[in-house]
Amino acid sequence: MRLNPLTIKKIKRFKSIKRGYYSFIILTMMILASFFAEALVNSRALVVCHEGRYYFPAYGSMNPGKIFGLDYDYETNYRLLQKRFKEEGQGNWVLMPPVPYNAFENDLKEDRFPPFPPSFAEKHYMGTDNVGRDILARLVYGFRVAIVFSLLLLLFDFGIGISIGSAMGYFGGKFDLFFQRIIEIWSNVPFLYVIIIISSIVVPGFITLILIMAFFGWIGMTWIIRTVTYKEKAREYVLAAKALGASDSRIIFRHIIPNTISVIVTYAPFAVSGGIVALTSLDYLGFGLAPPTPSWGELLQQAWTHMDSWWIGASVIGAMTITLIAVTFIGEAVREAFDPKMYTTYE
Repeated sequence: MRLNPLTIKKIKRFKSIKRGYYSFIILTMMILASFFAEALVNSRALVVCHEGRYYFPAYGSMNPGKIFGLDYDYETNYRLLQKRFKEEGQGNWVLMPPVPYNAFENDLKEDRFPPFPPSFAEKHYMGTDNVGRDILARLVYGFRVAIVFSLLLLLFDFGIGISIGSAMGYFGGKFDLFFQRIIEIWSNVPFLYVIIIISSIVVPGFITLILIMAFFGWIGMTWIIRTVTYKEKAREYVLAAKALGASDSRIIFRHIIPNTISVIVTYAPFAVSGGIVALTSLDYLGFGLAPPTPSWGELLQQAWTHMDSWWIGASVIGAMTITLIAVTFIGEAVREAFDPKMYTTYE
C-alpha cells in the first residue's frame, strides 16, 4: 500500500523533530518490553534443559518440581533449581530472565524486614517494596497495565466523542442543542465522587474502571470535533458530495472525519498521558485497580508511607517522569508535523 505524498511529508517532518522522534522510539521500546515482559522479568525460567529434554516455562504451563527430580508437586522454584543444577554439574542447566522475579512474588529474609534496598547480588536492581516484591518487576508490569488502560480508554473516549461530536456539528439545530444540554449536565457530575461511591460498593475491575472513566471522558473530544465539523461542513468538498447525492453517514465518515484526522492525532498522545496519570492517581488514592495488581499509584503510596526507603519513590517517580516527558514530546512533534503552516520549529 502506497502512502499519500502528504502523509509521507508529515512523517518526514515528524522525524526531523529529533526530541519527538527519539521519544517515540524510546516509548515504543518501553511498550514492546512491557508486552514481552515475561521474557525479561519473570520468576519462571526461559529454558530448562533436564536430562536431554527442553522445557520453556516462561510461556508454557506450570511445571511441578517432580518433573525435575524435586520432592514437591507445586510449581518449581527455578532460581533454586538453577543453583542445584550448577552444584550437581551433570549437564542440566536453567536460563533465567535478566530479572528473575515476578510482580507478585515475596522475597523475604529471615533476619530483616522489607523493604530491602537495591542489590545487584540478589538481582533486585531497584530494591523491593514493603512486602518484599521486586520493584522493577512491579514497574514493568505496572507500565503494561497503565499503557493498555490508557490506550483502551483513548479508544472509548475518542470513539464516542468523535461520533457524537461530528453528528452535532454536521446536523446542528435541535440535535446539537439537545446534546449540548446533556454535555453541560454531564460535565458538572463530580467524577471522583462517582468513583469513590462505586468503589465502596464493588471493587472495580480493569474493564469496569475503563467504562466508568469513559462514561465521563468523552466530553472534551466531543466539543473539539463538533467545532471542527462545523467548519468542515461548509467547505466545497462537502457541498459537492451533497450535490452528488452522498448520504449523511458517507459524508461524515468518508469525508469530514478523515479531514479532521490531524486534530485527532494531535490530541491522542496527550490523552494517553492523561489516562496514565488518571489511573496512577486513582490507585494512589486507593480507588483504582484492586491489589495485588501491579500499579505505579500503589508504589507512590508506598513511597509516601516509607519515606526512608528512597529507592521506592526514586524508581516510580523516575519511570513516570520518563514516560510522561516522552509522551509530551511525541505530542508536540505530532502537532508540529500536522501543522500546515509550520510556523514553529522544534530543535
